[in-house]
Amino acid sequence: MLVRDAMSTIVLTIGPAHTLRQAARLMSARRVGAAVVLDPDTSGLGILTERDVLKALGAGCDPDRETAHRHTTSDVVFAAPEWTLEEAATAMSRGEFRHLIVLDGQETVGVVSVRDVIRCWVAHGVPRQGGAALTA
Repeated sequence: MLVRDAMSTIVLTIGPAHTLRQAARLMSARRVGAAVVLDPDTSGLGILTERDVLKALGAGCDPDRETAHRHTTSDVVFAAPEWTLEEAATAMSRGEFRHLIVLDGQETVGVVSVRDVIRCWVAHGVPRQGGAALTA
């Protein structure tokens, strides 16, 4: 199975000036755990996750004043739609994060999460050593 088979193609995109509360409301309404942060000034992509929001709130930040910019991860690991789910899971495990922005060339085409990978593996058989799969 490939990343393109598991990823969500509906991507929540926000700007760096969104407050944490605005970002959290949008993520909650869309039932996603991450938002792609597009900074038009730098043409850069970043990611803001539910974990980032939680850490900021735990540190005492005001969600109505604190912006996404201060909590966005800009050193992003990107996936390609042609990656295998094992490659995506390995990247997430090594980087200790749960979401990958999926790029096709320069275009953002999706986001894949640990939950997406697990959902595919459960539906189609979980890979194990040697490439064989256990079927559910």
